Amino acid sequence: MDLALLRTFVTVHRAGSFTRAAALLGLSQPAVTSQIRTLERQLGRPLFLRQARGVTPTTIGDELAHKAAPHLDALVEITETGLDDESSLRTLHLAGPPEFTAERALPALTELTGEDGQGFALRASFGNAEETLEGLAAGHHDLAICTARPRGALLTASTLCDEEHVLVAAPGWAGQLGSEEAAESVPADKRAPAFENIPVIEVHESLPFVSRYWASVFDSRPAAPGTVVVPDLRAVLACAVAGAGLAVLPRYLCAPALERGDVVALHEPAVPPLRTYFLVVRTGTLAMPHIARAHEWLLRAAADWC
Repeated sequence: MDLALLRTFVTVHRAGSFTRAAALLGLSQPAVTSQIRTLERQLGRPLFLRQARGVTPTTIGDELAHKAAPHLDALVEITETGLDDESSLRTLHLAGPPEFTAERALPALTELTGEDGQGFALRASFGNAEETLEGLAAGHHDLAICTARPRGALLTASTLCDEEHVLVAAPGWAGQLGSEEAAESVPADKRAPAFENIPVIEVHESLPFVSRYWASVFDSRPAAPGTVVVPDLRAVLACAVAGAGLAVLPRYLCAPALERGDVVALHEPAVPPLRTYFLVVRTGTLAMPHIARAHEWLLRAAADWC
């Protein structure tokens, strides 16, 4: 079987579209379509179901991708690394959410970079869960950190850690709410309205962090719209410290500010809301030493993050 046909097939399977696969491969769409048809004729079975938007793999297509993709990835790795230049470093491509990747993953992985015979070069990119998993499936990344567990056999996920969310604001806002004892004396289902007069700082107009907190802790929706919306949790924290309003933040991110008294926890529920992070690879790529080492290193480091 022609390896070029298999490479095109795996790229289409990962991209979910002949058009996107053609762009990734540097081929025309008719060329990609022709190669897939050739492979289907050789196998005597259809590999994809054509739809209005993209393609969906058949059962045979999924099975072939599951078997072939890891070996093709290994061949690409050998080609990119080279057989003669033993001194060259392999490059690990990591993707994940900007704050968690910057604050947790990258500091841990930089210990593995360098020319010690086992180290690797490191490249990182940031994105949301959907973007990150699409990039991983398409072969742009080696490791992905995300808050969504992928479906299907093409990607393999390991639970990395849970992050606790905390409702915080500058001390002045806590003073306006009254003493902690007074707040705790109010029934849980009545506490949410006490916060409704405080401006909200969020990463998106949909208030993803605040809405999740309200649903988990107060069994309700936040009434106040976002007053300050910035697309980075570190900027959210900076605005909260400056007194712009309340925010829901991961404890790892706001712990130093809490210790310094720059912000205070407005509420301490008995069961705090949690969000789970997953460490994801393409199935079979843990056979590559640099990916396996980084994967194991992050899982061990995450034991101290929970």
